[in-house]
Amino acid sequence: MDADPRPPAPQPQTGTPTPRGRRPVAAALMLGMALAALDSTIISTAVPQIVGDLGGFSVFSWLFSGYLLAVTVSLPLYGKLSDTFGRKPVLLAGIVVFLIGSLLCAGAWNMGTLIASRIVQGLGGGALQGTIQVIAADLYPLKERPKIQARLSSVWALSSVAGPAIGGVLAGYADWRWIFLINLPVGALALVLIARHLHEPRRHRNGRPRIDWAGALGVFLSGGLLLTALVQGGVAWSWLSAPSLALLGATAVCAAATVWIERRAAEPIIPGWVWRRRTISAVNLAFGALGLLMIAPTVFLPTYAQSVLGLGPIPAGFVLSTMTLSWPIAAALSSRVYNRVGFRRCAITGMTAATLILAAFPLLPYPGAAWQPALIMLLLGGALGLFQLPLIIGVQSSVPWAERGTATASILFCRQVGQSVGAALFGAVANATLASRLADAPDAIRPGLPDDLDSVSRALEHPGALSDRAADYLRRAVDTAVDHVYLGAATAALLALLALVFLAPRRFPVHAEGETEARAEAGDESEAGDESEAGAGDETGAGGGAGGGTRARAEGGAKARTETETGTGTDAGTETDGRADTAPLTTPEAGGAGSGRPETGQRPRP
Repeated sequence: MDADPRPPAPQPQTGTPTPRGRRPVAAALMLGMALAALDSTIISTAVPQIVGDLGGFSVFSWLFSGYLLAVTVSLPLYGKLSDTFGRKPVLLAGIVVFLIGSLLCAGAWNMGTLIASRIVQGLGGGALQGTIQVIAADLYPLKERPKIQARLSSVWALSSVAGPAIGGVLAGYADWRWIFLINLPVGALALVLIARHLHEPRRHRNGRPRIDWAGALGVFLSGGLLLTALVQGGVAWSWLSAPSLALLGATAVCAAATVWIERRAAEPIIPGWVWRRRTISAVNLAFGALGLLMIAPTVFLPTYAQSVLGLGPIPAGFVLSTMTLSWPIAAALSSRVYNRVGFRRCAITGMTAATLILAAFPLLPYPGAAWQPALIMLLLGGALGLFQLPLIIGVQSSVPWAERGTATASILFCRQVGQSVGAALFGAVANATLASRLADAPDAIRPGLPDDLDSVSRALEHPGALSDRAADYLRRAVDTAVDHVYLGAATAALLALLALVFLAPRRFPVHAEGETEARAEAGDESEAGDESEAGAGDETGAGGGAGGGTRARAEGGAKARTETETGTGTDAGTETDGRADTAPLTTPEAGGAGSGRPETGQRPRP
């Protein structure tokens, strides 16, 4: 094979450090992930103590909603900043903002200041969630990436289980303010490890970097208005009320203005290629559906376990925790699957199983035993572990270093928005089902029955005021409502499956730079050819699954892009015994559309 005589444009060298050099950074990433994960759950069991001390029962839900809103709307900005200025300064700044927010939360004197401080925490949490995933992809080559991702998933799972217990202990035996103060030593240790041990390559910039502040403001306003409408709609006011319609209308106007701004920006916060490339756009849609379906187990399963099965809060939490135990295990083992069948087929396998498992939930007997939904959740966690991690790794591996932060932030942003939409949508489904069941209640038990899911749950926690017949009727109503929610979640899983089947390329491109991961995996020397990026060339070679290969693409004379497609050996024409399939591929020279040097070691592309 002839080598391309022209050297590629200079790029950041992202060669991975030695395992010993990675350990302190990996420890810091796990500490940072623990901060973000714990803060999503640790406060839940301390709400009664917080409300008793500060008041503000009518607005305490914003302790969660404000944090979620800030994380969601800041993710795209941090992704772009990490691509522009590097991961290290963004992560350090995010940890500092998070710790400042924690300190402000600990010193809050009323519910308003606590909610505002939680929003500050969320602005730091957006940097933690997105940048940690990107640094993990930078540190580890493709073959080793599942190890660190599985560890991060394990930290998240452990935090989800331990967070409510830690929060309850601190609120009950110390003071709820310690929930936020314990973040300070953990975050300080993560700061020290990152500052001392994370060494990024020197970046070569052409001119002064420009930040699209107008686009960032548009994303903030659009996301904030939408999430506020979704969180408060049907709770603080009805869906067809003036506040809901005004918020949704303002969201549409801001979104249109943001698109207009982004299309004209030199360095947009959410660049158009995020949606033009089939790989990323399909995964974005699939992750939006993932966020949607996750509302069923995380929000409604505890209500089902307590109201229908009669479990206490702790046993109900253990029913849900089975999913968080199997998820990281399946994620850790997913590399054995996607190295043989490809990222897309592995994710399709996981989401197909998740669809069937979610659809099976309504078949559980009434009232049933606790092990039955626990088994459902155990299987669901395993299925989603096969789905999520391959797609994250696939997207991160399909883009160059300078685009990895933006690509990662886009899929996490879509998942967060999906969760917000799911909370509003499935909440409406559950309440509509309950309203219908309560309207059809026998006349003998109808007087005094509650009229929404929260009221029904509280009534069943203290059933002394209800007759046995009324209590049984309410349990059956909750059972039916949760069944309908799970059917809706199965529909969301089906939408994710359809996005992968019909929109995702059959073989994901894998990009590497410098000492490329592709060459390290294949043990092969491949050629770097040049391609133009004009028109629809964003995804050339990624769509249609035409065959495996590596190619280099000069982007505006500034980038050298090498892609390797991951899939089965039969498509690539090469067998690699369980590793990501790679095979050399040459492309025409940039100056000659018909120069047509033959592809080496492969059958012709259609």
